[in-house]
Amino acid sequence: MSIFTGNDRRAWAEAFIAGIPYAVASGMTLVETGPGHASLLLPARSTWTGDAERQLIHPGCLSVLADTACGVAVGCALEELEPFATLDLRMDYLRPPVAETDLICRAECHRLSRSVAFVRGELTQPGQTEPVATVYATFMRATAATRRKDVPAEAASAATAVRPTPAQAASSLIAPASIEPSQVFTSVAADVPEALAVPVGRSPYVDFLNVHQQQQVDAGPVFRMPFKPELIGNPVLPALHGGILAGFGETAMILHLLATNPQLAGVPRSVDFAIAYMRSAKPIDTFAQSTTVRQGNRVALVMVSLWQDDPRRPVVQARGHFLMPREDA
Repeated sequence: MSIFTGNDRRAWAEAFIAGIPYAVASGMTLVETGPGHASLLLPARSTWTGDAERQLIHPGCLSVLADTACGVAVGCALEELEPFATLDLRMDYLRPPVAETDLICRAECHRLSRSVAFVRGELTQPGQTEPVATVYATFMRATAATRRKDVPAEAASAATAVRPTPAQAASSLIAPASIEPSQVFTSVAADVPEALAVPVGRSPYVDFLNVHQQQQVDAGPVFRMPFKPELIGNPVLPALHGGILAGFGETAMILHLLATNPQLAGVPRSVDFAIAYMRSAKPIDTFAQSTTVRQGNRVALVMVSLWQDDPRRPVVQARGHFLMPREDA
């Protein structure tokens, strides 16, 4: 049982969230805490819209809220505070989340072993009686908590130097953030042609991630997510937020299906998503490439690999099922 009192637990949870640049930038707030459980709210913003035509929230927003809430639940279950990191996370999307509406995730750490914490949770929206998604996640306990030495010092400094106020954070998410040249640490080859993955305004969340698509001749499209400080989840290492990696992975899979199925009548809809974290993601650009494992008349199974320095050393791998749009639907 946790040694926290109610007030201590809440104070720790609020400090934990305040220390995550992405959580601050997105306006996440703590709803409630208890022994081994926590609820977080992601306030409604047009930036979270993934499909502007159907007015649906991007599934990546659910993943990043779920990952954060599950992490808070783990902290609320520990007897003594220690570092921990997400091993894997699975999302089941039960019904389409409505855009411009708050999201709430309640997560519970239902099993705490010597090395691993097991968490489950539900995501809901005000006005709906049923959850829009469920999450299951595992976390490794007692992970490294020392500053990494495998990134340029200026990259680490840019990742951790600025923690925006809520007002600054809100304004930074209205459109793709403006980053000074000295804050951008790109690893894309200068001779690789690329362009924005989708036209501006079609998917505000993809606009926020600033996803670019590279031209590939022999393989499927490669997508690049440029680094910016708001994407940091662990400012100590520093490392990108695991939920952001999930959101980028889901985006890359959907864009892959659109690129390889030009005849589609609409945007594929996420059914489920599972991601495994292999190493912490540095504060530099991240790349993604997908493979269609199987595609039927209604459902496609897609796998994606995300890397930074070397495609042979992925930071995460994920897979997901997608409901393919039909003209008669």
